[in-house]
Formats: sequence, structure tokens, C-alpha cells
Amino acid sequence: MKGEAIYLYAFDVANEIVTSRVQQILSEKPFPFEIRMDRTLPKDMPLYRPLAIEPPPLPDRLSGAPVRLLIRIYDVGVVTVMMRVAFEVETLSELMRFHNPRLDNGVMLDTAAARLCAEVCGNLQDSIVGRTEFPPPEAYTVFCLTDLDGVRETDAWLVGQGRAVAGLLTETPAEKLSAGQVAEVLRIQRSFENTDLVVIDWDAALVVDVTGYVDDVLYALELANLQLEEFRMMDQQLDQYLDRAYEDLGRRPVPLFGAANKVLRQLRRFRVDVAKLADEVTHITKFFGDWYLARVYLGARDRFYLDQWRASVEQRLAQLDKIYSVAHAEVNEQRMLWLEIVIVVFFAIDLLILLRVGR
Repeated sequence: MKGEAIYLYAFDVANEIVTSRVQQILSEKPFPFEIRMDRTLPKDMPLYRPLAIEPPPLPDRLSGAPVRLLIRIYDVGVVTVMMRVAFEVETLSELMRFHNPRLDNGVMLDTAAARLCAEVCGNLQDSIVGRTEFPPPEAYTVFCLTDLDGVRETDAWLVGQGRAVAGLLTETPAEKLSAGQVAEVLRIQRSFENTDLVVIDWDAALVVDVTGYVDDVLYALELANLQLEEFRMMDQQLDQYLDRAYEDLGRRPVPLFGAANKVLRQLRRFRVDVAKLADEVTHITKFFGDWYLARVYLGARDRFYLDQWRASVEQRLAQLDKIYSVAHAEVNEQRMLWLEIVIVVFFAIDLLILLRVGR
């Protein structure tokens, strides 16, 4: 069997990247990434096209093979790094070594990806809006097979290799897996013709296409992985911000001016930023109808629990709204109370003056 082990890394590096300003990345001129339209799809549907570059392979090899690179820039503030390593094996179990790999010089592959992303961000300084210290990336491994030792029909091949596929994707010896676990791993699978197949699991996926073209499926998986990274980061940021907001507003009475207005402005600004980002991330994948890549993406969305992540973000946005409303109402109530006190004081002073003048 021949194919490639492909590693997808999504780095949340900024609130936004103005791609129209990007002229050069790593001494390469970026180009709008496009996929081949080999399968049926709506002809009038605009497909999102990030900027991309294909720099030279890494100077260090993995298992003796060169590591090819593809870097894509998304205007939602994400840089993705794709690393591709060719292989030729007799059995699927031999691919286990490609999980959590190290380069031949001992450096972890995700460390090399992070360094590469840092170099890219250095080239994007004028295009980055709201740069962040990016955390460890959302990583995903895809095993792509383009030669099944002469087998052409993927359906028949999967029947005989189902347990081995489940073992590979779960990093577990195939003979140790229960029948239920094997069925769960194989639950989300897609295919368009009898020569292609996609099996999607949480940490890894298997893509088979004996015609040799897998870039369209990889793009759909990358978009889902990107969304998972963005929603995960938004969820963490909202958790931290809500904790700080509860502490700030609960530690002392809300003042009339100054600190209260600052907290309210921060709450309002953060809510707008998160809502805008969530909307942009979701709209990257505007798939319609029964397009094959749409079904691949929907399978990944199901496996990555993207709907639950989005619901979590929306729930925290609602909590921010509630905090904002409560704090705003409390400030207004205190201001009205002090206004009434001032009016009563002025009325009392006016009354005293009238009494004194009347004497």
C-alpha cells in the first residue's frame, strides 16, 4: 500500500488577518487556494479560498522521507500548516509509527510546525489585527491511501480491513478493540464512487482514493479542524473573561462612573468581537445540497462536536449579555437614586432659603 501521512495544524494567531495586504510569505508569493471540481457541486456557489504557499520541504526528514509543506492563511486569524510524508507499507498496522511523530533529528513534528507558524506570523506583521500568543495548535492526522495493492473497489476493501482501520485511527492494536468500538469508529464514513472512501474519527481520519487526488477532502477536513480550534479558543477565552467579570462585579458595589463604565465597555467590546468571529468562522463553510464535500464536512462536524462547541460559545455570550444587563441596570438605578437625593437636597435648600427670606 502506498500513500501519505498528512498532519493538519491550525494555529489561532490573531483576531483577523487582512489577506489583501499579504504580498509575500517566507519569500514565496501567496496564491488563492483552489480545489479541483471533479465531483458534482452547485456551479454558482462561491467556495472560500484562503491564501496559500508551498514552501520547500523541511530540511529534516521523517522516517527517512521528505516532509512536504502547504501553508494557508485564513482571514479569521488562523494559520494552518499541512505536512505530508509519503510511505509504502504492507499492512495498516505499520502506520502506527506515524502517530505523534518525531523528525529524524528528534524534534517533535508539532514543534516544527509551531516554529514554522512563528516565521509566517513574522512575515504577516502588517496584516495581523489583534495578534495573540497562540497556544498549542489543534492537530489532526490523516492517512491517505492511493494504492491498495491493486484493489480498486474501496467498499470491498473496507469490509476486510475494517478492524485494522479502527485500530489505526484509535492507536490501539486491532485485536484488542471490541466490536462496538470498531462500529463506532467506522460509523462516520463517506464515499462518492467505489474508488474512494473517507473514515473520520476524533484524532485521525483515513482517506482512500485510488485515482490519487485527495486535496479536496483534505480541505474539508482542514476547515472542520480550523473551526474546532477557533471555537475551543473562544470557549476558553469566554470562560476566563466571565470569571474575571464575575470577580470584578462581585467584589465591590458597582461605582457610578469610571471602573463600571470600563467594565461595561470591555464586556460589550468582547461580546461583539466573539460574535463576529463565530459568525465568520461558521460562514467559511457555506456548503449546500448533497455535494460530496459537504457530506465530508458534515461528518467531521459531527465527529468534532462543532455544534456543541458553538452552543457553548453562544451560552457564554448569553451570560455576557446577562452580566452586562445586570451591571448596566445597577449603575442606572444608583444614578437615579443619587439624582433623586440631589433633587431632594436642592428642594430642601430652596425651601430653607424661602423660609429665611420670608422672615
